[in-house]
Amino acid sequence: MPSDTAGKQQVGIILVTHVDYGSSLLRAAEFIVGSTLLDCTCIQVDSSLAVEETVTRLQEAVDRLSTGSGVLVLTDMFGGTPTNLSLSLLGSRKDVEVLTGMNLPMLLRVLANRELPLNELADLAAVAGREGIIAAGQLLRSKNETRKENKEGSDT
Repeated sequence: MPSDTAGKQQVGIILVTHVDYGSSLLRAAEFIVGSTLLDCTCIQVDSSLAVEETVTRLQEAVDRLSTGSGVLVLTDMFGGTPTNLSLSLLGSRKDVEVLTGMNLPMLLRVLANRELPLNELADLAAVAGREGIIAAGQLLRSKNETRKENKEGSDT
């Protein structure tokens, strides 16, 4: 049963990605949070498995992790095979949500808030994913310009 140490049910998490991107993100998240993450799994999509076998693995993972709070499926990009296969779950399952464009900030936010209802967790994850995308050079140049303008203004 997906649960935290206090016994609260949590949303199950499945990362469905091209090759080993999902398992790499999960390892990075475990490194950051400092513990092994329970009730999370990765399914990789590559040429070593037939599409039907991948779909079967995905359905089995959802069945295993869906214990009342639902399952959030995170995929790497909209329009890709991992997402397309995951979307097939939505027609037959009410306890599944699929979120695309996964990145590490999104995954960390999901892992920290798994006790939320599935729809709220998906919304929070989408925001975290977008907020995690920053053009760092533009941001730093903008801050430097603001500092320069503030300094010049205080010199007069």
